[in-house]
Amino acid sequence: MYTCASCKKHSCESENPENAPQNCPGQETAALTKIKEAYRDPTMAKLAYHAALVEAEGYCEKTRLDEIIDFAKKCGFHKLGVAFCIGLSREAEVFCTTLRRHGFEVASVVCKNGNIPKEYLGLKEQEKVRPGTYEPMCNPIGQAVFLNKAQTEFNIILGLCVGHDSLFIKYADAPVTVFAVKDRVLAHNPLGAIYLADSYYRRK
Repeated sequence: MYTCASCKKHSCESENPENAPQNCPGQETAALTKIKEAYRDPTMAKLAYHAALVEAEGYCEKTRLDEIIDFAKKCGFHKLGVAFCIGLSREAEVFCTTLRRHGFEVASVVCKNGNIPKEYLGLKEQEKVRPGTYEPMCNPIGQAVFLNKAQTEFNIILGLCVGHDSLFIKYADAPVTVFAVKDRVLAHNPLGAIYLADSYYRRK
């Protein structure tokens, strides 16, 4: 079992990574040889190279929005896809407008596309967010299929729920990144719970 999150040595950052833990992925030379070969694929090489450039050029200076724009331009992507939550429609409009102003063609698909009732998934009335009302299910597979149909070259997630984002990534043809994640309690800043782990959220 790999336990990098508990590692205090961080041998992976050293030029001479001696004394790495026994369960360090860096000890698995055969696997790493195959992994390094994956970066020889032209598509993967382009993504990895430009990701490293964007990291270096914008480190602690550019916002994630800036970095998404820089990355897409460096990779030569012109047609972008945005999969967004209906609860963040205003944010999605501003985001897509910004991308268009930077010269991109943008296709966007909302989570509730298709208007499929939650009963289709087998949810009971008491399992809805608002029992007694009509609730369409989120349809991330639909978001992926429609953005695939639009032939997007790079997709961006804006506020999809946990699990819905997983389905979207699974079915999307183009590479996917995340602009913002869903956290209704912490203003879409889930790391807030981690930063408060020793105080407010300690009981959890």
